Amino acid sequence: MNGWIYTHQLDPILVRFGELPFGGIPIQVTWYGSMYALGFLLFYGLAIRTARWPDSAVKEIEVGNLLLYIIVGVVVGARIGWVVFYGGLPYFFEPLRILETWKGGMSFHGGFLGIVIAYWIYSRVHDTAFLDLADFSVTWAPLGLFFGRIGNFINGELYGKPTNGTWGVIFPDDPQRLPRHPSQLYEAALEGLLIFGVLILLRFRAPNVRGIQPAVFILLYGIVRTAVEFVRLPDREIGYTLGFITRGQMLSVPMVIVGLVWLIVALRLPRRIPRLIAAAAEGNTKRVRALLNDGADVNARDTQGRTALARAAERGHNQIAKLLEKAGAAK
Repeated sequence: MNGWIYTHQLDPILVRFGELPFGGIPIQVTWYGSMYALGFLLFYGLAIRTARWPDSAVKEIEVGNLLLYIIVGVVVGARIGWVVFYGGLPYFFEPLRILETWKGGMSFHGGFLGIVIAYWIYSRVHDTAFLDLADFSVTWAPLGLFFGRIGNFINGELYGKPTNGTWGVIFPDDPQRLPRHPSQLYEAALEGLLIFGVLILLRFRAPNVRGIQPAVFILLYGIVRTAVEFVRLPDREIGYTLGFITRGQMLSVPMVIVGLVWLIVALRLPRRIPRLIAAAAEGNTKRVRALLNDGADVNARDTQGRTALARAAERGHNQIAKLLEKAGAAK
């Protein structure tokens, strides 16, 4: 450390075990891989807690299955996305190089598309609405981005442009050895913590707006990534397009447009009705009983219980009204 200038000396390898006897493939645990694992574990823990809510789109027992879909979508999508967006033709002539993940090369935009496909497959297989599935799980995605960007910083990769020289980080593979913007940390704070904070706020302030979580995530990520790219160096193999546009910006600007349109549509969609209220209004006694057994909150202070009881009474569903009153709902 020299004033406000930090010389990066972090080892990207957490644990070394040697190499395989063939191919020289290293056996090691990297900080970057550990960040991925930490993000997935944190998602699992938070998703389990969310799945215990009465109106959760995913049951607690299904969270592990959903996580498997997400892991495959993220890892495969991020790798293939990097090959397509950044790797270039050499990987198409030598496709086995795609498997050389220990040499780096993961793309957020590819991982994002991988998750979209994974969600679509999961929603079809498990008969879950895509928007409800996305609203359930997207909230926790920024935490994975936060840890991923910390991993980028530890690796000393994807750093920014030179600062004015009085502050910054000197990265080990920078041939110029100049103090640079730690753009990885900017992205960790903005893509990770900022977006997470906004999504958490919306989860409690707008829980019944279908699709608002993915819409806001896509919109904010596109804005933040486009902005940070102005102080982040472009990929060496690609450089700038038209002299000033990075590949990251080319992929992120469409996200701003898609996210904005999605948000406008989401705000105009019919509001999500809590399942207990909907079942009571429909006269679905079996469904109401199942929701109550699953822990739907209908105590005297709960708006959901009162509303469900009122809907049942209005439509003459007396058996349901008795069930709700017995469970603790008050008129």
